[in-house]
Amino acid sequence: MRLLTFFRIIFIIVCGVVGFLIADSSNLPYLNGIIIGVAGSLIIVLLDIFSSKISLKDLLSILVGLTFGLIIASLLSYGISQFPFFQSSKYIFIPMVIYLICIYLCVVMVLKKKDEFPGFKSLVGIKGDTLSSKILDTSAIIDGRVAEILEIGFLDGEIIIPRFVLHELQMIADSPDPIKRNKGRRGLDVLNKMQKLSSNVKIYEDEFPEIHNVDEKLLKLAKKLNAKIITNDFNLNKVAELEKIKVLNLNDLSNAVKPIVLPGELMRVKILKEGKELNQGVAYLDDGTMIVVDGARHFINREMDIIVTSVIQTSAGRMIFAKKKE
Repeated sequence: MRLLTFFRIIFIIVCGVVGFLIADSSNLPYLNGIIIGVAGSLIIVLLDIFSSKISLKDLLSILVGLTFGLIIASLLSYGISQFPFFQSSKYIFIPMVIYLICIYLCVVMVLKKKDEFPGFKSLVGIKGDTLSSKILDTSAIIDGRVAEILEIGFLDGEIIIPRFVLHELQMIADSPDPIKRNKGRRGLDVLNKMQKLSSNVKIYEDEFPEIHNVDEKLLKLAKKLNAKIITNDFNLNKVAELEKIKVLNLNDLSNAVKPIVLPGELMRVKILKEGKELNQGVAYLDDGTMIVVDGARHFINREMDIIVTSVIQTSAGRMIFAKKKE
């Protein structure tokens, strides 16, 4: 960064010297030449600094809009110049006005509609058309399991962190509530870990300022990029399904990879506490699945052999019912 600043200063000085030399060869005041050279270089440097603040997609959009604007303005100016009425010196400013209007309108229209151009996303490196991009919401980041999934290689494609999700995470990390604050800081740690694990984790800059609800922004971004949403938010999942947006729910994934247990299967478990019903005991598998065992009330803190009688899948997870092996 210091080297870049040094180069910019040298560029401004060189432009000032060039302005001085041009003034000397053109018999103009030396001070005017230096001012023009320095002013011109400052404009170029400011454009350089401004361009570094916007995304590659927006830069390409501006260039495309500028090209279209120049082509359309040239055609219109040529057509108007064929009319004798506009050949008078009084109307010499009309081509300039045409150029300004056409360039402005084309650049603005391309910026607004850039995501609707076929092939434009792949040109700037966003692969949303192939549904390989995944957008993380705040709940999935705070949950933390997504980093582990990424680490073991089960999550491919581009991982998008919207800027508005990052802002929400920062607000949670700055909350006066210690529980929320810890969750927010955990989420930031998860993001740092993910960025170290993969170069495909990107921050997406579009904020959608006209929308105030974060979930609505996520849905709009998913439609815009034709991407999937990774979440464990039940309500967001349901709304996304109504909007025909593909959702990857971490809780569903967790349930899907749990080992299959069939009725009649034998297993050995440790009874940890009493059940709700008379003479029941409760045990847990390594993945947290609860097992309700009939006739196990007197085996608390002891291991016993059981037979699985039924398995129930609920929205909260899986529950196994069993009885004591005779």
